[in-house]
Amino acid sequence: QVQSVESGGGLVQPGGSLRLSCAVSGSIFSIKVMGWYRQAPWKGRELVAVITAGGNVDYGDSVKGRFTISKDNAKNTTYLQMTSLKPEDTAVYYCKNWVVVTAGDGYLEVWGQGTLVTVSS
Repeated sequence: QVQSVESGGGLVQPGGSLRLSCAVSGSIFSIKVMGWYRQAPWKGRELVAVITAGGNVDYGDSVKGRFTISKDNAKNTTYLQMTSLKPEDTAVYYCKNWVVVTAGDGYLEVWGQGTLVTVSS
C-alpha cells in the first residue's frame, strides 16, 4: 500500500522556522508531483507549494518568499522549509503526492495524515 507519511510539525514562535518532511512509502514506479497544502480552522484547504518531477516549483501567494519546497528523489521525500512564520500560518499541513504505481498506468493522489503547525508566542 502506498502512503504519504509526514513529520516535523509543532509549536514555533512568530518569526521562527520549521521544516516539514513527507516520505512516500510502498512500492511505486515514479512520483510525478509532490506538494503541500494546509487547512486552518474554519477555512478551506489551500495550496502551499508543489514541485514536479523535473524540479519546477509553484507557491501559494501567502507563502512566497518565506517557504521553500524541495525533494530528495533517492528517498522519495519532499521537504517544506518554513521561515518568518506568522500566526496566520497556523494550520494542519498535508502533503499530497501524485504517484505512478506501475509503469504505463495513471497516477494516484496520495494524501498524508496531516501535521499540525502552531505559530504562537
